[in-house]
Amino acid sequence: MSGEFWQTGLLGLCAGLLISVVTAPVGVSGAVFLLPVQLSVLGVPSPAVTPTNLLFNVVAGPGALIRFRRTGQLAGPLARLLVAGTVPGVVVGAVIRVFVLPGPQVFKLLVAAFLLPLGVWLCLRTVRPSRRPSATVPSRFSVSLLALGVGIIGGIYGVGGGSLLGPILVGRGLPVAVVAPAALASTFVTSIVGAAVSLLTPGDIAPQWTLGVLCGLGGLLGGYLGARLQPRLPEKALRLLLGGLAVAVALLYLAGSPRGAL
Repeated sequence: MSGEFWQTGLLGLCAGLLISVVTAPVGVSGAVFLLPVQLSVLGVPSPAVTPTNLLFNVVAGPGALIRFRRTGQLAGPLARLLVAGTVPGVVVGAVIRVFVLPGPQVFKLLVAAFLLPLGVWLCLRTVRPSRRPSATVPSRFSVSLLALGVGIIGGIYGVGGGSLLGPILVGRGLPVAVVAPAALASTFVTSIVGAAVSLLTPGDIAPQWTLGVLCGLGGLLGGYLGARLQPRLPEKALRLLLGGLAVAVALLYLAGSPRGAL
């Protein structure tokens, strides 16, 4: 294989590693931030971005999850609730996708309109805490409904959901250290189901396998390092990072980046 091919693969591996180190501590897979890198630097054609990002999530996901499991952060009920909700949601979303639905551009605008104020609010609330009582921790039922809804969105539009689940749950009063492992577990399972559905659906665009795996291997290592870094960061820094990432995702969607796994 050509030197240019391996140079592109090395860039993909490094990009996956660096992005995951930053995003894994707050429960975001980082695939959405890999989109502009794939398009502008790695030369991935637009139709192949979504399945390539799903492949990235599948390969990269275990890195952070292994570390979180070793520290016992995956033992709580939140991860089970999110996974139990997203799995049937993805299946339902994949069935719904057959019918006429709002295009991905409409979806991106809706996500941006939701995440931008939420991310700004998280940052402001962290810098200047309110004197009012803190937000009420969501019930198991509301968490299950949220997971189901995010799973349906994942099945329709091919997104993982971590960028949505994290800011919502932290905004409702849960600590980032609890939310991050559960959100990444949900994204991992959603991506596996989404990738399987894509492979079994006639006419779907195939991922760029080698590049997706190399980016994923970088994400595998970066996710582990990011999860190991998380306990060393104060809750305030984690909340600011999560809020900043929510704003960044919203701006990427407003800028018109193509759809891909969140």
